[in-house]
Amino acid sequence: MLGGTFGKILHVDLSTGQTRVEHPPDEFYQLLAGGRAVVAYLLLRDLPPGTDPLSPDNLLIFAPGMMQGTGFPGAGRHGVGGKSPLTGALGSSEVGGWWGHEFKRAGYDALIVRGRAESPVYLWIKDGEVEIRPAGHLWGLTTGRCQAAIRQELDDDRVRIAQIGPGGENLVRFAAIMHDVNRAAGRTGMGAVMGSKNLKAVAVRGSLKLEVSDRTRVTKVARWLAENYKELMAWATAGIGRGTQDGLPGLARVGGLPVHNFGKATFDHPELLSGQRNYDMYLKDRDTCHGCPVSCKQVFAHDAEDPYRRLDPVYGGAEYEAMAAFGPCCGVEDNLAVLKANERANAYGLDAISTGMAIAFAMECYENGVITDSDTGGLEFGWGDGDLVVRTVEHIALRQGFGNTLAEGVDHMARQFGPGSQPFNLTVKGQELPMHEPRLKPAMGVGYAVAPVGADHMMNMHDTAFTRDGRSVRRVSSALAEPVGPVDRASLGEDKMQYFYHELNWSHFQDCALICMFYCYDYEHLAEALSGVSGVEYSIADILAIGERAQTLSRLFNLREGFTADDDRLPQRVMTPFEEGPIEGSGISDEDFAWFKKRFYERMGWDPQSGQPGEECLRRLALDQLLTGISYR
Repeated sequence: MLGGTFGKILHVDLSTGQTRVEHPPDEFYQLLAGGRAVVAYLLLRDLPPGTDPLSPDNLLIFAPGMMQGTGFPGAGRHGVGGKSPLTGALGSSEVGGWWGHEFKRAGYDALIVRGRAESPVYLWIKDGEVEIRPAGHLWGLTTGRCQAAIRQELDDDRVRIAQIGPGGENLVRFAAIMHDVNRAAGRTGMGAVMGSKNLKAVAVRGSLKLEVSDRTRVTKVARWLAENYKELMAWATAGIGRGTQDGLPGLARVGGLPVHNFGKATFDHPELLSGQRNYDMYLKDRDTCHGCPVSCKQVFAHDAEDPYRRLDPVYGGAEYEAMAAFGPCCGVEDNLAVLKANERANAYGLDAISTGMAIAFAMECYENGVITDSDTGGLEFGWGDGDLVVRTVEHIALRQGFGNTLAEGVDHMARQFGPGSQPFNLTVKGQELPMHEPRLKPAMGVGYAVAPVGADHMMNMHDTAFTRDGRSVRRVSSALAEPVGPVDRASLGEDKMQYFYHELNWSHFQDCALICMFYCYDYEHLAEALSGVSGVEYSIADILAIGERAQTLSRLFNLREGFTADDDRLPQRVMTPFEEGPIEGSGISDEDFAWFKKRFYERMGWDPQSGQPGEECLRRLALDQLLTGISYR
């Protein structure tokens, strides 16, 4: 058995109440590591083609990797997956906090939940023991109240809980699974899958020892981080409670901030939504994930008589994506309203990106007469209305009034509203765009298009990181026979493809090893750490191949479910240049987009027209053997 594993996958069937344990071979772990690669493989193996995502037959998979449970810095993450009710494609979402570590120490490498309980239940997993417990008394509770109730019931304040709020219970297509209340496995609607199974929560507690093959090698990498992270991660460590919010004004200055549903070139007052302003006004504390010395999470608090202006510190604080989605994307300048909208998303269990984008889409449809007061129940969906945004988050989660329509997601609404709404439909494969402007970062735009889950900024690259000689350029150069120097931000050529191909494999690998992407590790650091944990010797090429397997397995699943190369597209709006602002005249031509996508397929070993992984690709990645007996065509 490899280090970093227990050699056990826990299966729970909620329809029958039965549990069983699977013992995968070492090759399973060696090739896949965990996370997204494991999710995609298990879906190909165990999920019947064409399964309705909200049926009992869908699988809900919790997948840490080999690094979780070891105490390695940055390994406080895990993956959650299934077939997405938002897109019908692969559902895969990653989340930080403490749950993944605690689950691994409970004695399992992954959890697969199938079926549907007759009434609400939660799972209680402790040191190898599994119990299905009634949760009718928890159904309907917001996440903070639910966590408190479960910990009281189990008489243990250190229990870690993955749960859904009312959004998941009501099958909002972009419902999140919340961990530690304020960490969201947000994208692709896994909360709705969990709700469809009448599964309110998974509570875990673990104290089992996880063997590590060579602790000295792992400690060496951890020591390097301890000596360098304050300098290399100054954005998160300088001062008190720094975090991703700090990036909002800077992105506004360079034209990277989505405004009015990606329809406006500038945001007039980004300083009103700056991290510094939030810290000065509301910061109470800072928080962190397991094994992390950085503590980049903020905790905000604010007392007010009006409950819609009060901030509950239980729910932490907003990251950049939430600030941008509820703020500039909806035209809102009121930082308290934006922070409250994020708090409500955490309390009700909703993905902040898709929620903000759904509201922004409705605002633009309302502005252009596509929908009217008769559609919205009399609500005026005007840009900049922070109070409306906050209340609409609740309406969506509870499917109240027009919130019931918004809960279906932008792509579903666009089909309902008709052709007049299509120019405002900013989705890929049905998932709403994140808060990074493709007109500033064109390769990231192609990354949105080819991401297996729909538009995603994490399994991607940021063009602006490669315009100067720095850590990003040097990181990729370590894997190249002939290093490439800095590249132009707006280019989509062969040199940019070198970075794109390697960085996508790197980001997918990190979502298999489940290492926080904000860390300053280079390729060789994680190759060394994974070798030390597992006892298998991994080179840089080997860990990048894990990311390539994750992409290829995900591709096979989506193709099996009916997706084609035509679904790897980008909305025309974000390819068309603005006529003003910091990135005036900068866009993505159809020709450049088509060439870059085709070239990516070629680099991956996929057919350049269809994107179908070829037999040589499967052999090179040793997937031909792993997929023996599995129908993936």
